Amino acid sequence: MKDISDQLFNIIRVRINVLEPVPVAMPFQDATMGPFLTFGLAVITLEDENGFLGEAPVFSSYTNILESCFLPILLHSKDVPYNEMYSKLYWSIRNEGFRGAAAAMLGQIDFALHDLAARRAGQPLHRYLGATRDHVKIYGSGGGTNYTYAQLEAEAGFFLGQGVDCYKMKIGKDFGARLHEDAERVKFVRSLLGPDVKLAVDVNQVWNVEQTLRFLDLTAAQNIAWIEEPVHSAAMDQIRTLCAASPVKVSFGESERTSRMFPTLLQMGVLHLQPVPTQISGMREWAEVRDLAKAAGADFSSGGYSLYTAGLMATAGEDCRVEYLHSIMHGLERYFSVKPQWRKGGWSLPEIEGAPVRVDWDYWRRAGKITRSVQWEPSSVKAYLPNVIL
Repeated sequence: MKDISDQLFNIIRVRINVLEPVPVAMPFQDATMGPFLTFGLAVITLEDENGFLGEAPVFSSYTNILESCFLPILLHSKDVPYNEMYSKLYWSIRNEGFRGAAAAMLGQIDFALHDLAARRAGQPLHRYLGATRDHVKIYGSGGGTNYTYAQLEAEAGFFLGQGVDCYKMKIGKDFGARLHEDAERVKFVRSLLGPDVKLAVDVNQVWNVEQTLRFLDLTAAQNIAWIEEPVHSAAMDQIRTLCAASPVKVSFGESERTSRMFPTLLQMGVLHLQPVPTQISGMREWAEVRDLAKAAGADFSSGGYSLYTAGLMATAGEDCRVEYLHSIMHGLERYFSVKPQWRKGGWSLPEIEGAPVRVDWDYWRRAGKITRSVQWEPSSVKAYLPNVIL
């Protein structure tokens, strides 16, 4: 990743715009949540003294953390190098914890700072970060536990039509209570994909070790590429036991908010690391996990807001993939006037400065579909003062 340590940031304005939710492509449910009928997007925009912008998806419901910790630093730091500013932002959330929403929001702000820096440099974000290619692989994601067999067939057909060679489906139906039905659904999807397309499964943490091993026994002939978060992400003892016994690679990482947890996951036997760049507390931490996976010979992928993630994944190995959860993410594409385009089982990244997307703000304003807009400037925010509330 390119070093932006020498970049100075004078942020004069911060905005959050919440956009009207859009219908999902297909109502979607996983093991413990859903059905999701709509999905939305909130965007934080940082503006510097020269009018350059940096943007990222953001947790709009956590503005208390933004206002108490981050804005006083962002808006009252003049000619401060990136390293110094990030350090101040990082330590401002010590009492909120480095493994929750505050850490994720720090990562979202850091993404926006990198987007701004790349735009100022006149480079696409992936080039600014040192990538030498403009194409990233995609793995198709979906297969909701509520899908009928016809819906599974339609979604798998969409991805096969795009040349995607890996598909992940949800299992753990009804809070993990229908293990045998999960196995039959996996067998059906394998029959659709054929033997040459990878098939992965995502349990969303709902099972225990015994249930997971029973499922893997039932699907032993289906050549599963990996099983994702089969047990609780905080149950390190179960993760270790499962990884030692599983004939299939186990993946974790989406629930983590700091890179410091990933060496432990590797020690537990996890062979597929999955940090989400707008859920972990900074671009450097995401890159640390990327490099850790490479050094350990582990698989590496990232999801989240896929269109944003694609710009970072171009810095990883060519076999590393961006998760594209079709049912939810497809609807969000209407927000953007510029976005990555499908090509050869993946995405071709556009040659625009900064992140590989542009929100079509003009359209959303004209359509009256910005449901909430908040703006802060130095005059409306006091300078940072550490405060402890117990």
